[in-house]
Amino acid sequence: MFTSFALWTVFCKTIMEDVTGAQLIAEALKAQDVEYMFGIVGVPIIEVAMAAQASGIKYLGMRNEQAACYAASAVGYLTGRPGACLVVSGPGLIHALGGMANANMNCWPVIVIGGSSDQNQETTGAFQEFPQVEACRLYSKFSARPSSLEMIPSVVEKAVRTSMYGRPGAVYVDISGDMVNAKVNRSKVREVLCCPHPPVSMADNVAITEALTVIKGAKRPLLIIGKGAAHGRAEGPLRELVEGCGLPFLPTPMGKGVLPDDHPNCVAAARSRALQADVVLLLGARLNWILHFGLPPRFDPHVKVIQVDLCAEEIGNNVRPAAALLGDIGAVVKQLLEQVRKDRWKYPADTEWWSMLKEKMAANSKMTKALALQVTTPMNYYQVFHHVAQLLPRDCVIVSEGANTMDIGRTMLHNYLPRHRLDAGTFGTMGVGLGFAIAAAAVQRGQNTGRRVVCIEGDSAFGFSGMEVETMCRYKLPVIIIVVNNNGIYSGLDAETWGTMEEMGDLTTVAPPVSLLPDARYDEVMTAFGGRGFLVRTEAELQSSLQLSLQDWERPSLLNVLIDPSSDRKQQEFPWLTRSNL
Repeated sequence: MFTSFALWTVFCKTIMEDVTGAQLIAEALKAQDVEYMFGIVGVPIIEVAMAAQASGIKYLGMRNEQAACYAASAVGYLTGRPGACLVVSGPGLIHALGGMANANMNCWPVIVIGGSSDQNQETTGAFQEFPQVEACRLYSKFSARPSSLEMIPSVVEKAVRTSMYGRPGAVYVDISGDMVNAKVNRSKVREVLCCPHPPVSMADNVAITEALTVIKGAKRPLLIIGKGAAHGRAEGPLRELVEGCGLPFLPTPMGKGVLPDDHPNCVAAARSRALQADVVLLLGARLNWILHFGLPPRFDPHVKVIQVDLCAEEIGNNVRPAAALLGDIGAVVKQLLEQVRKDRWKYPADTEWWSMLKEKMAANSKMTKALALQVTTPMNYYQVFHHVAQLLPRDCVIVSEGANTMDIGRTMLHNYLPRHRLDAGTFGTMGVGLGFAIAAAAVQRGQNTGRRVVCIEGDSAFGFSGMEVETMCRYKLPVIIIVVNNNGIYSGLDAETWGTMEEMGDLTTVAPPVSLLPDARYDEVMTAFGGRGFLVRTEAELQSSLQLSLQDWERPSLLNVLIDPSSDRKQQEFPWLTRSNL
């Protein structure tokens, strides 16, 4: 009897309790299984961050709103539930727009919570007043401000649901300054349940039959795995399809690892040749600049594309598909598998197409190996990646950005697990690397996987958000950063040539626009905040410093690897990161 009365007393006290807008936002996010929040606090959202921590959300304070939004969006890709990005009004929100645009282009779920001016000061020239809801509509799937404190849970639920359903993307929820600390009785706030994972849709059975007819008639088939397949957790059925049908596959940059890069059917080492297929099964990838729009000369002019996508508007973009399979990637692959098993069809392993692909892979590997085994000081890109690849754990998460750094690393640093590669993505965004690395490290720690995060940066790319090394040190995230330093954007100048430039006069008129300060000590930036910094000039120094960094689980490391400023990629038949000759 006493216990029942005590419980009733607690219940009555709870429903009569007054709660603030900050508490409602935090509790609503937690109710929607939002586990991580990244941001920079200030007026008027400091209390929101504190309430988020009190509700059990992990808050990581960043040094720049763009990096915070990049981190939150990466959490969405890695976990399937959006991360939250918390920003102040006006300039703080504007800085985050780059991250929102990147998330929308990458199709990653993220929820941005922005503080704004008090409602009773709108149009008066209030502090940092800006039309935030309207501005965010261009960069997001959903943008709204709750009309009252009571509506906060409903708006947050809709935002989270919208970020994940259909084609994932960014959403924005605005909270005015006067709503943050305003109070309402909890009994007046409607409880909103957690939105479930997106419903799974399947392709039309007639379209499945049409697609298989096209595949069976192919002389040069190719399966292209995009990051949509990674986000859709389609790796299990995809492996069965590839191995059951004997199909060659090519991963897009962030499709790497959905099936292991060392899988015998992976033809990434013969990318240009593979794109000359006569039938392409496109799984969660878009025929955009990364895949040369699906057009000649990169693709066969008569190629038949079978397009699998959950977004109807994407079907037929640039190339009209021979078969269109609208639905969840994993579910559609299972449909294809079921039919293939009935027919017992398999693409022969002794075809001329397989012979051509294997021959090209062998030739490209031989050329890459010759560059990697050169013994020069300063090193070239291929030397660096050759030694890094030998030491990286098989299950590590690889974050990469930069021009040659990212492009060469894509071919030489293998991924063996899905969602274990993060790079500049569909938008080709520089500056994402450190935010992505922080998110990946936080997720790996939260899931207690014991997996390392290795962030490989060009020196130019590192400069966009280099101060985030302080964030890594503050939270003791053992990220390993490898800065491949060529003193410039694409290419740079050595110290001697730079000295000659200085003697010629004002550097603003004579220094090449692509050049950066020679031999900059990025390692000392890390050391300044308590991490480990290494200046690397030789192969031996690279090996020893990376080994030491892999053994250190207590703090981040940065390897500043000085390479030949004139080092470049091997000659490409069709450079994938250059402008298309259409």
